[in-house]
Amino acid sequence: MRSSFLQILVLVAVLWVLGGCSATKFVPDGSYLLDEVRIHTDNKKEVSPSNLRMYVRQNPNAKWFSLFKTQLYIYDLSGRDSTRWINKFLRRIGDAPVIYNPAEAERTRLEISKAVQNMGYMASSVDYTTRVRRKKISLRYLVKTGRPYTVRTLTDDIGDSRIDSILRADSAASLLHKGMRFNVNELDADRARITSKLQDNGYYRFNKDYIGYTADTVRGSYTVDLTQHLYPYKPTAADSARAHRAYHIGNIFFITDYDVMRSSAMSSIYVNDSIRYRGYPIFYKDKLYLRPKLLTDNLRFRSGDLYNAQDVQDTYSRFGRLSALKYTNIRFVETQVADSSKLDAYILLTKSKPRSISFEVEGTNSAGDLGAAASVSFQNRNFFHGSETFMVKLRGAYEVISGLQAGYSNSNYTEYGVETSINFPNFLFPFLSSDFRRRVRATTEFALLYNYQVRPEFQRTLATASWSYKWSKRQKIQHRVDLLNISFLYYPTISERFREDYLNKGQNQIFLYNYQNRLIINMGYNYYYNSLGSAIVNNTIASNSYSLRFNFESAGNLMYVISRATNIRKNADGEYAILGLPFYQYLKGEFDYSQNVSIDDRNSVAFHAGVGIAVPYGNAKVVPFEKEYFAGGANSVRGWTVRSLGPGSYSGPSNLYDRSGDIKLDASIEYRTKLFWKFQGAAFIDAGNIWTIRSYDNLPGGVFKFDKFYKQIAVAYGLGLRLDFDFFILRLDGGMKAINPAYTTKREHYPIAYPRFSRDFAFHFAVGYPF
Repeated sequence: MRSSFLQILVLVAVLWVLGGCSATKFVPDGSYLLDEVRIHTDNKKEVSPSNLRMYVRQNPNAKWFSLFKTQLYIYDLSGRDSTRWINKFLRRIGDAPVIYNPAEAERTRLEISKAVQNMGYMASSVDYTTRVRRKKISLRYLVKTGRPYTVRTLTDDIGDSRIDSILRADSAASLLHKGMRFNVNELDADRARITSKLQDNGYYRFNKDYIGYTADTVRGSYTVDLTQHLYPYKPTAADSARAHRAYHIGNIFFITDYDVMRSSAMSSIYVNDSIRYRGYPIFYKDKLYLRPKLLTDNLRFRSGDLYNAQDVQDTYSRFGRLSALKYTNIRFVETQVADSSKLDAYILLTKSKPRSISFEVEGTNSAGDLGAAASVSFQNRNFFHGSETFMVKLRGAYEVISGLQAGYSNSNYTEYGVETSINFPNFLFPFLSSDFRRRVRATTEFALLYNYQVRPEFQRTLATASWSYKWSKRQKIQHRVDLLNISFLYYPTISERFREDYLNKGQNQIFLYNYQNRLIINMGYNYYYNSLGSAIVNNTIASNSYSLRFNFESAGNLMYVISRATNIRKNADGEYAILGLPFYQYLKGEFDYSQNVSIDDRNSVAFHAGVGIAVPYGNAKVVPFEKEYFAGGANSVRGWTVRSLGPGSYSGPSNLYDRSGDIKLDASIEYRTKLFWKFQGAAFIDAGNIWTIRSYDNLPGGVFKFDKFYKQIAVAYGLGLRLDFDFFILRLDGGMKAINPAYTTKREHYPIAYPRFSRDFAFHFAVGYPF
């Protein structure tokens, strides 16, 4: 295996050299292949080369993993005859060589020079040099920043007293101050801040072009006297200048059957009936499909209010949450009433399809066992005419279980389930004021679920009822509160062979505890933050972003207090029980952090780290099997198949029933690159494991110990291929074990040095990124 690995490395090296030799095959005589572009600055702290890359107007051919110009090499494999299909194909999936253009190089120099001067280095210089080798050329830009200009004095020239008072009240938020570097980007950012502030204070027609600057340099001192100006309102060059007007909201009209496909003119809107609710006219066609109160409750501005752009955006956001609506458009019409400027607001609403039925067929893969599932669901997006979403879903699944020992009647696994939920677009809770419910943009969900599983080992029933809230803040933060979640676990039958192998002999205390009829009554909180917010896209290569998730869950505490207070008699196992059903009691917390760092528009590096712990106590000795952690699989340490790693250094039979734990540590780093068409590649390193809190005889080495856990971290490495269809991603990952904590001998503990493909390789197929 070792010699095979070396042969692969030699082959890759040979292909690389051959590719480099053929890279100039289609470069005309007298021209050069643009091989490399580099930027150097003498002040990397303030003027980073990476921030100047966006101004490069001609870039070399793209590289896979920032190393190999594979697509250029593929293009060069084509022949001269462009009519042959094989040559057409190679050129279509490859990249033509980038021919050096001196005009683009000069344009880049000017763009970089302008960008550096805008940063305050007005005495900077930018030059470039070229180095030619055979028919390749390397381009190097050298930026000398020099001494920056700073602001010596800062003066305001605001001729409008009301605007001046608004800006002075917000002066602490100003981005400008004496002594700052004269940075044009900062000046522009402050223009945007002022514009936003004034638009939130009635100035509907205001834009940042009405803010300007005069900068007088002081000879020989590298200082600037800066003046900020407010220009008068002038809609067109032919109009005379006048003072900026502050607008108030006039009449507000709701039009609930707006057709976005018709003309945008107000006269083209067709309605045939209307009502007035709390003074607001509501126009509709044939039948009003939403309760009037829903419309007014989601409106964030009222007649007579000073125009506020943020209130308008909040109104868009609130109406956008309503599943009964497909589109929302708010149109303002300027009117003049006496000496006041007013804006009549037209809330134009387009309804979505109220009901839908969907059918899904999917393939399943549970610990390597393949199967199929089908589901049919019905959804009503306006159940009580208040944009409530009602859903009912029926699901069935079938798998063939492999690896069963003799003694079971069959190897079939079937599952049947029904799920129903209703989602309300507001905060439903007793004793809350209407004003509070309007301010907190929460949705309330009530759900019921019934699931029945028939396996060769046992039959299992799960019935769940839940009550939860969800809300978001600034489109970046999401909260979820599970106020109440009640689950009933019931095992009608358990096969004698399964009892004999796992339960009767007591060799697996976790299993013995989990395979009894039990009750779970829990509540929890989930916090999620993503720096991109609503700008999240599937392409995680071209953007810098990070996200973090925190989850906390508590179960059984209230029931335990009530049981003790009422002196309920414990059962034979020393547990409190409700109607004969013992309940779980535990605490569980998780934290995950992920970050994506863009290298260029084709390459990025992604990081992920996670930790979790679940602690049973009081009325329970273990946490529910569904709440335990497992390691290995497509979203964990990918050198192991799902549920085949850990806990700790446990090296017993690879039985998924034993491979669970109460503590999880997980970390990954992944280099992602665009290949061609919709294909992306990845190279990754994963590390992590799971542990139990208590020591079990059947899981030697599985308990977490501070002086040993770091020696039990498993490590894997591998390559991945992804097919990005924008709306979903298919992922194929192949992982190899690098450090295997299940073994102590050097050859087995470090398979990275002594690889064996049949033992150390794991293949994964999944949908979506691993993190």
